[in-house]
Amino acid sequence: MISLLSGVALRHLLARKRQSLVSLLGVVLGVAFFLAISAMMQGSEADFIKRLVDNSPHITIEDTYRNPTLQPAAQLYRNGVVEIRRVKPETETRGIRGYAKILDALRARPGLRASAVLTGQALINFSGRDVAVALNGIVPAEYRDVSTIQSYMVVGSLDSLNANQDGIIIGDQLARDLSLALNENISVSGTAGQPRTFKIVGLFHTGRVQIDSSQAFVQRKRVQALMNRTNRVNTIIVKLKDPYAARAEAALVEARFVYKAVSWQEASEDIMSTLAIRNLIMYTVVSAVLVVAAFGIYNVISTVVLEKRRDVAILKSIGFRARDIEWIFLLQGIILGAFGNLVGLPLGVLFMTSLGGIEFKLPGSSDVVRLPIDWGWEQFAIAGGFAFSASILAALLPARKAARLHPVDILRGGT
Repeated sequence: MISLLSGVALRHLLARKRQSLVSLLGVVLGVAFFLAISAMMQGSEADFIKRLVDNSPHITIEDTYRNPTLQPAAQLYRNGVVEIRRVKPETETRGIRGYAKILDALRARPGLRASAVLTGQALINFSGRDVAVALNGIVPAEYRDVSTIQSYMVVGSLDSLNANQDGIIIGDQLARDLSLALNENISVSGTAGQPRTFKIVGLFHTGRVQIDSSQAFVQRKRVQALMNRTNRVNTIIVKLKDPYAARAEAALVEARFVYKAVSWQEASEDIMSTLAIRNLIMYTVVSAVLVVAAFGIYNVISTVVLEKRRDVAILKSIGFRARDIEWIFLLQGIILGAFGNLVGLPLGVLFMTSLGGIEFKLPGSSDVVRLPIDWGWEQFAIAGGFAFSASILAALLPARKAARLHPVDILRGGT
């Protein structure tokens, strides 16, 4: 019976070849564009999140507190009528106290790596030029486990800082700006105003100009001496085996050690919200193409129903049930949707391949990159499923209308 119904449905579509072809073309292009644009947008989002997760700390513990410290008077008289203002806190050497014990406690947790860093602003002086940089005091063996900087080294390595205690690693863009080369000496001045001479033992290149021209790495003890902050760090960088557990882990760390712990999700909430809104807009716009194609299918099948009223009456008079008539016209939508996917998905793959070959430079990057494309099966399933569902829904209303036709009224010439 199904083969008979399918044969009738196909014959109806072939009777209006031009209109059926236009509707089929709409589904094909809709599927192809949906797949290509969705894969491009999802690919760019996945690439961005991967770069964010790989190149940023999963959790950053800072030498500050999430809530400001209350003054003793405010703690003692919480509901007092007297308000004390302009109380200047006692000057202290900022930093995370007892960071060594905190590191030991963190590393005791499974799947967690941590490194203590002292970061401060400094001036690099060479040949009469001063350039402000962020000076990172690190322990190379620790920092390698929580950072990707080693993979960006073009000359030397983090271990070069162990071989030369007065060594410094800078970005290749900064070296280019100051006409510096490997093994040259530079003068570095910290906030305490004490200049020290360092030897360039390594160069890195991340492809992001802002980092390559403003970041430098030195042994942690040297930065502590330069900043006059002996046995102090102001940041603990944490990497997790599961990056997406960072928010929950940060809450536990902050509750235990009091210091503010910021997960990468919290630090990037505005970006993640923007990506979510962008995806919503993208799917809405691309879905509109398939909705337009569905209206084409609706128009074709509705026209066939009007033209084949007498045929429907004859089929019902020889024993076809209303459900069979409904299936005949519903199968027309299924055929258009199936053939649309059969041609549209390969065409979408062709579009994706073409988009994946496009090269461009990201803002703030000096490297040429290719457009990231998501080849996950989910994109194909969403594109094909939405097109097929839209085709069936477009055929459903005309199919029900045809099933409700009364053969006696039609054969007598009634309306």
